[in-house]
Amino acid sequence: MNQDNLSRINSYLSFKLGDEEFAAHVGKVLNILEMTKITEVPKAPVYMKGVINLRGTVLPVIDTRIKFGMTPTEYTTNTCIIVLDIDVDGETIQVGALVDAVQAVLEIEKGKIMPPPSIGSKYKSEFIEGVANIDEKFIMILDMDAVFSTEDVTDLLNKTEETQSTTEIEEVS
Repeated sequence: MNQDNLSRINSYLSFKLGDEEFAAHVGKVLNILEMTKITEVPKAPVYMKGVINLRGTVLPVIDTRIKFGMTPTEYTTNTCIIVLDIDVDGETIQVGALVDAVQAVLEIEKGKIMPPPSIGSKYKSEFIEGVANIDEKFIMILDMDAVFSTEDVTDLLNKTEETQSTTEIEEVS
């Protein structure tokens, strides 16, 4: 699906990180996986939990809570991995984002999305596309491409490639 068609879709996948609710455009979401064994990667960035084998491909998995400056994820029965398509310098890569729980798919009209907060936010506002007020609660809509800066993704890819060449990882299908 091309970028123009994606921008017309008003669907977002909402998920929890701690007590906060966030959402990502469904055009970025490829899959939602149950929690599986994650193979740790030596000397990886602190937010990188490791890698999993997703249908023959090594998928880097990041702890989204750490990425946002929160406490590390505590695994529960609701913890899952959202597989995302991230655009970096015109190249598409896949990344797994560890979240506390997936909530729902929401239809949010563009006109209902308020601009991101400019100050006082504990999250980097460049990650936030906007804020939607749904059922009396605020949901922060994330720009998933911005969450992963070019430097972050380069680190992830380098560590993933090192791991792929030196480790065999259990396959997740």
